[in-house]
Amino acid sequence: MSAQSTPSELRKRSPSSSPSGRSQKDRSLDSTRQLKPSYRPNNALRMTAIRVVVAGLLGFFGLRAAQKWGRSEVPDAYALCSPEGKIFTVDEANPEVECMVIHGSHFSDVGSLADIRLRWTAIPVRFIQSGAVVVPGISDSHVHILEYGATIQLPLEGPKSVKETVQVVRNYILSDPDVRHNKSTFVEGWGWDHTQWLLEQWPTSEDLENDPVVRGRPIVLQSKDGHAIWVSKKILDDIEFIPEEIEGGTIFRDSNGNPTGVFMDSAQSLVNAPEPTHDQMEKRFGLAVRDAHKVGLTALHDAGFNPRSLAFFKKQAEEDKLPIRVYGMTYFNESAEYWGNSVEKVIGAGNNRLSARSVKIFADGALRSGGAALYEPYSDNPETRGFLRIDPELLNKVIPRFLRDGWQVNVHAIGDRANGVVLDAFEAALKDANVSALRPRLEHAQILAKKDMARFGDLGIIASIQPTHADMWFGEDRLGPERVKGLYAFRSIIDHGGRIALGSDFPVEDMNPLAGFYAAITRLSPDGKSPHGPGGWFPEQRMTRQEALKGMTLDPAYASFSDDQLGTITPGKRADYVVLSKDIMTIPAGKLLETKVLATVIDGRPVYGKI
Repeated sequence: MSAQSTPSELRKRSPSSSPSGRSQKDRSLDSTRQLKPSYRPNNALRMTAIRVVVAGLLGFFGLRAAQKWGRSEVPDAYALCSPEGKIFTVDEANPEVECMVIHGSHFSDVGSLADIRLRWTAIPVRFIQSGAVVVPGISDSHVHILEYGATIQLPLEGPKSVKETVQVVRNYILSDPDVRHNKSTFVEGWGWDHTQWLLEQWPTSEDLENDPVVRGRPIVLQSKDGHAIWVSKKILDDIEFIPEEIEGGTIFRDSNGNPTGVFMDSAQSLVNAPEPTHDQMEKRFGLAVRDAHKVGLTALHDAGFNPRSLAFFKKQAEEDKLPIRVYGMTYFNESAEYWGNSVEKVIGAGNNRLSARSVKIFADGALRSGGAALYEPYSDNPETRGFLRIDPELLNKVIPRFLRDGWQVNVHAIGDRANGVVLDAFEAALKDANVSALRPRLEHAQILAKKDMARFGDLGIIASIQPTHADMWFGEDRLGPERVKGLYAFRSIIDHGGRIALGSDFPVEDMNPLAGFYAAITRLSPDGKSPHGPGGWFPEQRMTRQEALKGMTLDPAYASFSDDQLGTITPGKRADYVVLSKDIMTIPAGKLLETKVLATVIDGRPVYGKI
């Protein structure tokens, strides 16, 4: 059989073309009966019978030893089949199928091998390995693409003290001759986490100055959650003016009132860091895409475009240099002018690879750093309730304005107070509105009061959640035994009719979407542990596997206005799909993180692995 097919050979065979004169429907039924006998044997016998039939068909069509295709070898049309019928479409009308047909960049058909052979002539067929499965292309609903690329350069997650973290910075400087010999070279890192240090304390610029190699250099180190930066004395001295206070942020000071070198949330804007060049952004993007493809990601929702990064991605789209789908949220600076009526939206640029039609607004900070806005004081720090980064009056002004100007509004909210304030603003703005045309999102929706859990479904608000963020190891210390029950309450949102789009917030957490899948269905850490034991942390809040798969395929597609093109394996949609080495819908949960990505496919062609 030829691996290539001419357009005339790709036509579906019509019922009248049947050599027997019988209808296609009759012949399809006969073929189905051959694969699915009318008697009902036990599952083991049934699966053995199916495998025998499939093996015979493979031998008949001469496909047993077929070589896998790389990107440049894929024909214009082909069928991909699962010996066990494990293609999970996430299409309610046809949830599991044996085969799918890809023609060009789209899915053209799904069904049994017999049906596909009847309906399509002279197209090559490939079979995934036994035990493997196919799922729709996987989306991450909340990421920071270029920031991830920057972390590869100087990752700071892992050290257990301030001193160890400074040592990592020292080693990086010594490892790069250009940096080592030029003390004016800007050094940037990401990932330090004071909550994981043996002595939980905030770092200072003096900690950096204490090392003779590090001393005197311009250094900016981003915290793991992205809500605080730790800077060197050189950076601190270069700040022209540091106010006593800043709305929506915190400037850390010593007992004498002098800045210590840590700036939280809005206060980060005081730090002047050099903008990355186009070449630097291109390198960072390439690193992020490389790793994203390896873990099965086909679409990324970037939660923080600024004018420079937006221009970069638009240029990549114009030059057809986007190897992954990117959905961008443009950052709204609450202290700057409103731009919703002057900035042009980007929709489906670069052959449907780039859209930037949403705004990202920050309501508060993070729980880890104590900036999440709570109704009641922190249990481990009763002097504070956190803080709002935006005045509720301004929030109630800009949300309806952005919506009227046709923008999707996505608001970062962590604390229960922040979530309540944002839901109030959405409720007022969405009165008499077509919510499905606007699709507002709450990014994180992390801590919810009971009264707010039902409002997602009632208002049509999408909850964009990162299951690996669950913060179960320190959440109760921060919130207390009762309030912590509202921390990432997946089941409560779903049971009240809410929609959840899953993500990772990488580089804050592991990029691998299966880590989020595992966390969502188990409420456990990767080592199988939780504060409540191996049964899971508040296990009543777990998602089902079907919900979790939908949460990283169809629901993110809906949340990015692309559910008509992506999210399910359905004829007419873009042929984005992932081949996984294990059946994530049935294997024991403890085996999920052993699953490998065999192939990541976008528009019908592999961008990672082979098919």
